[in-house]
Amino acid sequence: MSWFFLLLGIVSEVMGTTSMKMSQGFAKLIPSIFMFVFYGTSLTFVTLALKKIDVSIAYAIWSGLGTAIIAAIGILFFKESFSLFKLLAILLIIIGVVMLNMSGEAHGTEAASSYVPIEKNGEQ
Repeated sequence: MSWFFLLLGIVSEVMGTTSMKMSQGFAKLIPSIFMFVFYGTSLTFVTLALKKIDVSIAYAIWSGLGTAIIAAIGILFFKESFSLFKLLAILLIIIGVVMLNMSGEAHGTEAASSYVPIEKNGEQ
């Protein structure tokens, strides 16, 4: 379920960034409101994903895939410039995310944690 939450966090972040572009610097009310809603939703889902996924893995995937997807949206829908260099950079981001996902750490069922709860009387 944590990986599903991470995916929802990525989708929400991309929608928030797209809304940011569409708000034209907060000049348009509805996209500006959507931006805050989607970013809040994204952070909520990523927080839920972090219950079972290491933060180093989750954040790299969240930011990497979000960056690659929003770059593609910029090129396809907002008519931003396209070059082979930009394509190569996006592919390298995706390759990095895939490599992180293939690492042994990404497939663990429980995130490693150094958190030790402290009881009210100060003893562990």
